[in-house]
Amino acid sequence: MTTFQQARAFLLEHRTDYAAAVAGFRWPDPAPFNWALDWFDAELATNADSRDRAALWIVDGITGVELKPSFATMSKRSNQVANYLRAQGLKRGDHLLLLLGNVVPLWETMLAAIKLGIVVIPATTLLTPDELRDRLDRGAAKAVVAAPDQVAKFADLGGDDLIRIVVGSPQDGWRGYDEASQQSDSFTPDGPTQADDPMLLYFTSGTTAKPKLVRHSQRSYPVGALSTMFWLGLQPGDVHLNISSPGWAKHAWSCFFAPWNAGATVFVVNQPRFDAKSLLATIGRCGVTTLCAPPTVWRMFIQEKLADYKVSLREVCGAGEPLNPEVIDQVNAAWGATIRDGYGQTETTAMVGNSPGQPVKIGSMGRPLPGYVVRITDADGHPAKEGEITLALGDARPAGLMQGYQGEGGKLSGAEGDIYRSGDVAFADDDGYLTFVGRTDDVFKSSDYRISPFELESILLEHEAVAEAAVVPSPDAIKLAIPKAYVLLTADAERSRDTALSIFRHMQRRLAPFKRIRKLELVTELPKTISGKIRRVHLRRLEHDDDRADTLRGVEYREEDFPELKAAPAKEG
Repeated sequence: MTTFQQARAFLLEHRTDYAAAVAGFRWPDPAPFNWALDWFDAELATNADSRDRAALWIVDGITGVELKPSFATMSKRSNQVANYLRAQGLKRGDHLLLLLGNVVPLWETMLAAIKLGIVVIPATTLLTPDELRDRLDRGAAKAVVAAPDQVAKFADLGGDDLIRIVVGSPQDGWRGYDEASQQSDSFTPDGPTQADDPMLLYFTSGTTAKPKLVRHSQRSYPVGALSTMFWLGLQPGDVHLNISSPGWAKHAWSCFFAPWNAGATVFVVNQPRFDAKSLLATIGRCGVTTLCAPPTVWRMFIQEKLADYKVSLREVCGAGEPLNPEVIDQVNAAWGATIRDGYGQTETTAMVGNSPGQPVKIGSMGRPLPGYVVRITDADGHPAKEGEITLALGDARPAGLMQGYQGEGGKLSGAEGDIYRSGDVAFADDDGYLTFVGRTDDVFKSSDYRISPFELESILLEHEAVAEAAVVPSPDAIKLAIPKAYVLLTADAERSRDTALSIFRHMQRRLAPFKRIRKLELVTELPKTISGKIRRVHLRRLEHDDDRADTLRGVEYREEDFPELKAAPAKEG
């Protein structure tokens, strides 16, 4: 039994005994290890208990068509894709941009890339051409595997040497993914995979104009996801639904590594538009046993009569921000299950959580998970009751922590020294439970997406009528918060509906839908410190308190005030 298997078996054995799991868990040795070959192929796809089990179960929410490839099938299909990518000239260390929705080729390509030692750049299909250009350029992508509806975005992107592969039949300038089926379903690696070989490169919003590049190794996400498996409470044979979009770290957490570490089936329902009634009915009909969803989804679920839906759910989890007691109580009353919160970042796997069988404190995100030595520190690095969430490094460095932020020339930063600073602030109670407070910077979440005010403000300032801008979260009943911009116009611009419409259109052209400004307030003054920095904290308070009497208030416009934005959307590009 490998050290990975030993660590996995230990957590499964102690899945409801938090104290024993934390005390006895040890990360597997950082030895040569290829998760797709040494675990998925050698165990899940070969073992008699799991090889014929569905590795993936995708339900079309409109037609009802279902796809259920087994672990053995996914092993052979990913071998074919690996051989196909190799035949296109891709090799260990090359970077591949993955731009697919929840379709079987997404999982096949991920497995294939891991087998080859290719670095995957996961991306959401919502990205604009400008955002894709950044991923191609700074991500140094040699190839792209994309859905057919993404092809048009690449008309002016990438050079002649970019290997373009479209899922389905070939298109002009694009090779057809279906050609992979002509390859052998046996795969031979070109050599051993080292634990510190790079495997994933995530672009994530931060406090700078450009997203940071988070690099994970062949060890950090696959092995590190043992902590995520423990938090979710997954067991072999589970049918696990995680509601998350491809391209984001939570998708890799809970739609790939954690369930397959457990030997569970990854369950997906594809809906053009979210429909709580239909999804709840499908969860019941298909016997889903474990469910993880962002708070936005839970708040939409409780608008239905949950008790009318007969479900087989054993574990229910939430991530993104704490849920209010009303949501937790309604779910518990209907299904007899308590929603357990958890916390982590793109930079880590799950590092704090309410694990199965433990008391849940409403509003708390739980306690440090096995393998993570979490400290709450003040600005000087000293222990504090409320302060920044930090991780001990050195001998205590968790396997699930990123290699670092990748800069020019591949140089890494941000995860070296004695501690890793998360940038998040939490309060620790006497029992070791942590409650999320906020960011050390001004990043906030809308639905389950991280929004960088700096990024949105930089794009606002590109508009000729905008002199200064400050973006803050505005409370929203469904999405928790939506981006709102306080805008100071140039001297010759009018505080009018036409100006607001022009700014909305500018943002629509430049940003993916999940980042767009949903409210504008045209003001005559912005609050500033004595040194001239905008005081976003003051504006956040205005939004939180819905204070309309403050002298700083201006004229507010909402995106929904402009039917023409939907009737004639601005062209991307």
